[in-house]
Amino acid sequence: MMCGLTLISCIWILGAHAQVNTSASTLANNPELDRKVEQIMTRLNIPGVAVGVIKDNQIVLAKSYGVKDIRTHEPITAHSLFKIASNTKAFTAAALAILVDEGKLSWDDPVVKHLPDFQLYDPWVSEHFTITDLLTHRSGLGLGAGDLMLWPEPSSFSRAEVVHNLRFLKPSGQFRADYAYDNLLYIVAGEVVAAASGQSWQKFVEQRIFAPLGMQYCFAGHIPQALQKFAA
Repeated sequence: MMCGLTLISCIWILGAHAQVNTSASTLANNPELDRKVEQIMTRLNIPGVAVGVIKDNQIVLAKSYGVKDIRTHEPITAHSLFKIASNTKAFTAAALAILVDEGKLSWDDPVVKHLPDFQLYDPWVSEHFTITDLLTHRSGLGLGAGDLMLWPEPSSFSRAEVVHNLRFLKPSGQFRADYAYDNLLYIVAGEVVAAASGQSWQKFVEQRIFAPLGMQYCFAGHIPQALQKFAA
């Protein structure tokens, strides 16, 4: 795990302690659904999955398939933890939106307003790069630029080092003209959350998003810390 980097640092439990709506018992015991899931697992070479279905604010299915360790064959259960990878980006964007609603930042704010040391390869782009630009994959950087600072895991790069090293990545496209999926700028976005809120990205997501939604089995940040919290 990458020292709690913003990119894929949120994990959650699907269906832990969930009460499945009894009116959906046919879905929970549907051989065709089981067959479809198993086909997908075989096709994608996935050892185990958890499937949740929510309809009309009711959990109608919370079911697990396969194993979480191919060596021990320990099965996936309702308490199994999953990284949510780039789905974490939605939480980061939501955190920024909360701060926009509270007047603590604007979508059009230059990033340097909140992170004065933020710098990309081009000084003009650095000066004009906005919060919106962080989220929209239009920086001019190439596809996955700098991802070797994140993967393979574990990575020894801190968030501060990742943000600092952006200045050395030469763009391969035009700023706000070319699309290329990006991960590193969401780490910057997480640091903007921290700067504008006075809380770490992890604490903000847990307290302002997870807690109000009752997501008591969701964790943000470094995996060993999350596991300790869950065990407690």
